[in-house]
Amino acid sequence: MKQNPPTRCSSFKSDNLKSAIQNLKWLGLLVIVFVLVVAGTVAQGQQTKRIPRVGLLLTDESSPPSPNVETFRQGLRDLGYIEGKNIILEYRYAEGKIDRLPQLAEELVRLPVDVIVTALSPAIHAAKRATDTIPIVFAVSGNPMATRYVATLARPGGNATGLSVMDYELSGKRLELLTEALRKVSRVAVLWNPGNGAMVLKMKEVQGAAQALRVKLKSLEVRDSQDFDQALAELPREHPAALLTLADPLTVFHRDRIIETATKSRVPGMYEERGFVEAGGLMSYGPSIEANYRRAATYVDKILKGTKPAELPVEQPMKFELVINLKAAKQIGATIPQSVLYRADKVIK
Repeated sequence: MKQNPPTRCSSFKSDNLKSAIQNLKWLGLLVIVFVLVVAGTVAQGQQTKRIPRVGLLLTDESSPPSPNVETFRQGLRDLGYIEGKNIILEYRYAEGKIDRLPQLAEELVRLPVDVIVTALSPAIHAAKRATDTIPIVFAVSGNPMATRYVATLARPGGNATGLSVMDYELSGKRLELLTEALRKVSRVAVLWNPGNGAMVLKMKEVQGAAQALRVKLKSLEVRDSQDFDQALAELPREHPAALLTLADPLTVFHRDRIIETATKSRVPGMYEERGFVEAGGLMSYGPSIEANYRRAATYVDKILKGTKPAELPVEQPMKFELVINLKAAKQIGATIPQSVLYRADKVIK
C-alpha cells in the first residue's frame, strides 16, 4: 500500500518539540553554570575575608618576646584568636630607644592596623600623635587622665582606653614600705627619667611622701642610655640607705644593669614591677603587669566586635603585690622584718 507523506503541520510540531527540548537543555546548563559561579564567588569571598590586624607598639627588646607579650597572646588565644589564622599581630619594638616610637607608630598606622596595643607613657603618646581614629588599647598607664589620654576613666571619650596601674598613688606607698622593711632609712636615692612627663608627676608624689616620712632624697637622673654610667656610679660613692627606681621605658630596659649595680653596691632596691625582683632586685610593690596584658586582650576583642574605645571604661587594679627576694637580701646583708614578710604576696628564697 502506498503511504502518504507527512503533512506540513506534523513536521512543524516535531521541529518545535525538538527546539523546546534543546532550549530546556541549554537552560538547565545555564542554571548549573550560574549555581557554580555563585558558589565559587561565595567560597572565594569566605576565603578572602579580611583578617583583623593588631599592632603592638612597645619599648622593650624584640627577641625573645617578653612574658608580657606572651601573656597578651595567651589572652587572645583564650578568646578564640589564633595568630596567623584569624588574627595578625604586627610587632614594633623600640628596643629601649624612645625616639624611635613616633616612627614605629606611623608604620602601624600606614599598614593600617585595626587596633594598636601599647604600654607606658612615651609609647602611648606616640600612638596618640600618630592617629586619632585607630583604636588604642594601653595595657599599662600610670594616670591616663593626668596625661590626658582619656577624658574620664568611666568614659574615655576618644580613641584610647585600657588599664591604669595607679603609679602616682603607689609611689608614696613604696617609700613607706622601704622605711618599714629597712630600719633607720634616712636617705633614699631615686633613679628616674625627668625627660618623661609622667615621671615628673610621679616624682612629686615621692617627694611629698619623703617629706611626711622625714626621708631625704638623692635624685639620680637619666634621660638616655648614656646617663646611666654617671648615675649608677653615684651609688657606691654616696651609698644611700636604699634605691627607689621609677619605672619608665628607659629604666625598665636597663633593668639588669640597675640591679647588678645595686647588688654590688649593697644598696637595697624598691621597684615597681615584679620582674625586677625576679631578676635579682630586693622588693617590688604594685599590680601585676602580666595580668594587665592579659586583660588588654579582652579590650581588643570588644573593639574588633564593634565596641568603640570611647565607651570602654579604663580599669584600675584591684590587687597589689608585695614581692620580696630573700636571696637578694642575703647578698646585700639586709634583714627583712618578719612583720613585713607576713604581708608579702610572694617571697623568693
